[in-house]
Amino acid sequence: MRRFMRPGPASRPSPERPRTPGRPGNLPAELNRFIGRDDELAVLVRQLESARLVTLTGLGGVGKSRLARQGAAILQDRFCEGVWLVELASLREPHLLDHAVAEALALADHSGRPVRAALCDHLAGRELLLVLDGYEHLVDACADLTAELLRRAPALRVLAAGRRPLGIPGESVRPLLPMNAADATALFADRAASVVAGFAVEPSNEAAVAELCERLDGIPLALELAAGRLRALSVDQVLHRLDDRFRLLTGNARGTPPRHQTLRTAIGWSHELCTPEERLLWARLSVFAGQFDLEAAEYVCSGPELPADELLDVIAELVAQSVLMRVETTAGVRYRMLDTVRAYGAGWLDATHDGDRLRRRHRDWYLGLATWCELDWFSSRQAEIAARIEAELPNLRVALEQSLESAGDTHLGQYLAGTLWFYWVGCGRLSEGRHWLDRALELESDHDDARLKALWVAGYVAVLQGDTVGALGALQECRDEAERTGNATAAAYALHRTGCLALVCDDMPRAEELLRGALIRYREIGELNSNVLMGQVELAMAVAFQGRLADAVRLCEDVLEVCEDHGERWTLAYAQFVLAFAAWSRGDGGRARALLEECLAIDHTFHDLLGAVLAIELLALVTLGEGDAEEAAVLQGAAGRIWPSVGLPLFGSRYYNQPHALCEEQARERLGAERYERCLRAGARLDLDTTVARILRPAGQVPAQRRTVRITPPTTNEPAASPSVSGGETAG
Repeated sequence: MRRFMRPGPASRPSPERPRTPGRPGNLPAELNRFIGRDDELAVLVRQLESARLVTLTGLGGVGKSRLARQGAAILQDRFCEGVWLVELASLREPHLLDHAVAEALALADHSGRPVRAALCDHLAGRELLLVLDGYEHLVDACADLTAELLRRAPALRVLAAGRRPLGIPGESVRPLLPMNAADATALFADRAASVVAGFAVEPSNEAAVAELCERLDGIPLALELAAGRLRALSVDQVLHRLDDRFRLLTGNARGTPPRHQTLRTAIGWSHELCTPEERLLWARLSVFAGQFDLEAAEYVCSGPELPADELLDVIAELVAQSVLMRVETTAGVRYRMLDTVRAYGAGWLDATHDGDRLRRRHRDWYLGLATWCELDWFSSRQAEIAARIEAELPNLRVALEQSLESAGDTHLGQYLAGTLWFYWVGCGRLSEGRHWLDRALELESDHDDARLKALWVAGYVAVLQGDTVGALGALQECRDEAERTGNATAAAYALHRTGCLALVCDDMPRAEELLRGALIRYREIGELNSNVLMGQVELAMAVAFQGRLADAVRLCEDVLEVCEDHGERWTLAYAQFVLAFAAWSRGDGGRARALLEECLAIDHTFHDLLGAVLAIELLALVTLGEGDAEEAAVLQGAAGRIWPSVGLPLFGSRYYNQPHALCEEQARERLGAERYERCLRAGARLDLDTTVARILRPAGQVPAQRRTVRITPPTTNEPAASPSVSGGETAG
């Protein structure tokens, strides 16, 4: 018996290879090109080398059949008895399975023996690859037959393609995900060109094609059906009609299996294979957007028909049938549903007339999650909280929409938008936070506390964006209403944020007065969290800008001690920034760099753009003091690229701008205008990740000749140079 050889270079993905003349087998030639899937194809070929049963699983229309046939075509010359395809999608009776396989193998047996016995005898000494395609509705019968054939035929290998695993010993399961962006675009372009002569992806339609591929989840069937619609529509028109994708994406190409003639039937076939409990959970899970975890699903979707303690088993079945996708994350196992699958489930949820109740439960869960995360932000789990909220952002957006669009629930939207202050400010989402806060505050609410929280958070976000008018309006309204209603907490926060506004508006004496007043109020009401600590850091900044560096250092050292006690890192980074500014002002460039690098590392962990860009601005000046004017200019260029994503560069403040101006003046003088501008442009081409990696180089890569060149800072009673903690703070 010929040995199964390791696939060589010829086994790599390639155009369809016609069956070698005279070689046994029934694998049909394909009618169009196989596009993409290079990695998946290579893995499939390797798996068939080491496992006797390989199963491709995935959602309907994801391309299992085509990938299986392509892999089989690559391997067909390696099997003495060839490759044999058994198409089972149209077979409805499990008891006819043996006959279907025998027919595909062209097995003629007239002995009167049972068909299975004849199959086993026929395959017993043969080396061939059997491809079983579309077996999911016959999974039990197919599993039984496959197990027996593999036991009785040692040289047999089986490649199965279906929506769920067979579940037998020795099975190597390969879930097939939708296409990546590049492959999806290539497939759409190829199929579109066969419909519209000369079609190509070019600058005029590139964005629309990319959006279309993304909204169709990279599902090959959906992409091919969408390409077919170009006979009558433009790409933009197809995009515009995608809200009703199941009506739009239909086709009637001759020879296409019925289950692949429309997107609805492809997804509906999976629905038909589900039990009533699985169908109900599918519908209910459609209220989620993006990823979700088991606890969220149990809270939102459980009920008398779906007890919470049984939900895990139903979820496991939906994963097995490729309705849900299991995702490994740093926060543990999570699940997600493709938009197309979600849209199908949403249609069934609407039919149950239970959608409003499920959406309210979804909103309530994420209100609770945001509340818990806000409280836990003041702890050693800040990085975990930041990652959790990032993962949950699609669901939080849905919860915000639900609250703001439902009569009587405006206060919930205001509360949620305000509660997420730590994410809007601390994780680089100022613009999105402003969007939700403004929307929430446009609506009337009878719940003063929720509105007051949204007001002071909106005011502080406006401060950081350099919107003085917007900040002043929100904070003044918050202070007035807080005093009227006796809300001491909101009054303290409004006073604090007004002090921040004075800080970035260069009124240092008033900033000091307001911030000290806010800290006194915090102590009176027993408030201690990241906001309170940030208020002290901002006070230190105001004091430093007035030339009292020793006082500023003492304030920040107190903050460091509390941060260490509680494991707080976000505020700690801003305290380090102020300490770095003080060190630089005293001529200790080495100490300033060490503090700024640690500050930048923390800011980057949280994706705190404001904290990061302030650190980079001051690092440019420190770098200049080390004698590297070119690198200083590069860092200034990199900072200039980040500022538009934050707000008004350096808040439009002369105090905040002075380090930048000093660095620019002296770097330009040393390099000359042309060379300085060239370095500035080079820095502007660096994204944040690259810039941070450039600064935080391993110790062995740091230039050995680093030296400190004294750069005279402003006199102690003049505006000093440094990113303010205030700016970074932002949270509330």
